Amino acid sequence: MKIGIDLISFHTPAYVLDLRVLAEKRGVDPDKFVVGIGQERMAVVPPDQDIVTLAANAALPVVEKAGRENIELLIFATESGIDQSKAAAMFCHKLLGLPSTCRCIETKEACYGATASLRMAAAMVAARPHTKALVLAADIARYDLASPGEPTQGAGAVAMLVSAHPRVLALDPEAGFHAEDIMDFWRPNYREEALVDGKYSTRMYLTTLIDAWNNYKAASQRGLADHRHYCFHMPFTKIAYKSYERLCKTEAVAPPPKDELERLLEPALQYNRQTGNTYAACVYEGFASLLDNAPAALDDRRIGFFSYGSGCMAEFFSGVVQRGYREHLFTDQHRAMLDVRTPVT
Repeated sequence: MKIGIDLISFHTPAYVLDLRVLAEKRGVDPDKFVVGIGQERMAVVPPDQDIVTLAANAALPVVEKAGRENIELLIFATESGIDQSKAAAMFCHKLLGLPSTCRCIETKEACYGATASLRMAAAMVAARPHTKALVLAADIARYDLASPGEPTQGAGAVAMLVSAHPRVLALDPEAGFHAEDIMDFWRPNYREEALVDGKYSTRMYLTTLIDAWNNYKAASQRGLADHRHYCFHMPFTKIAYKSYERLCKTEAVAPPPKDELERLLEPALQYNRQTGNTYAACVYEGFASLLDNAPAALDDRRIGFFSYGSGCMAEFFSGVVQRGYREHLFTDQHRAMLDVRTPVT
């Protein structure tokens, strides 16, 4: 029985900052942001919006299209929680009008939380195939002004409906993991802005990528050529290129020519490049971008995913895009949302 993502939608705030404007204000070359880290814009959250409203807006098209009656699990993955006790899922449960016969929880492990939530949701559906689970991931990335992390701020949310016989992506059972207690990133309770050792975090990201990949490869007996595209966790989009090049080095194969590398990676980078870092939602915002922007049909194509959460937890896994998936996307809504945002300076 296939289990996976039946529907997927994403949402980002209505305000946006062009990083060229930020570069001018900071007195740096715009290429440092646009070329160096691969970011063009970052979402700006207004005072009246938080992770709950972001997630509810991402989820509304999904529940309106699929219905609410069979959703028995709502998991909210975030590292931007608004209460130390009450799950953000409870607020979304009410806003979305979900049935009372529904488990509601919040998960946390930095940017990896959504992947853990997706796996938990799939396990529940495997046990109760007539039910569905709604996975929400929403975060607001904030760093100190004029800090190295400032151009990698952002905000957004993703909603995924998990079911048997999915219409978008069937998850493969194999996965590779790496867990290790490190201190590359902190979000203390007393601060609104995160603290990060960027170089160390990037180094650990790439190190755990290889460990997770090797474990996945051993379990699945698949290689790089068995995946049509890749969706990497993206604190900034340039890391997707570094990640694939690191995989090629590990496999002792030459990186593909520039045009082929762009075919593999660019469709999944389009939305993240326009919103900035969305933490737990990053990988799946990238997947939504891939589905909406891939130039060729993805029916029956396998996609590789790498999820990394600081602290740290990493997982490499894969899934197969289902035939007819394009009939179940929210492409027009996603593009319109990005096009009508209000610039701020």
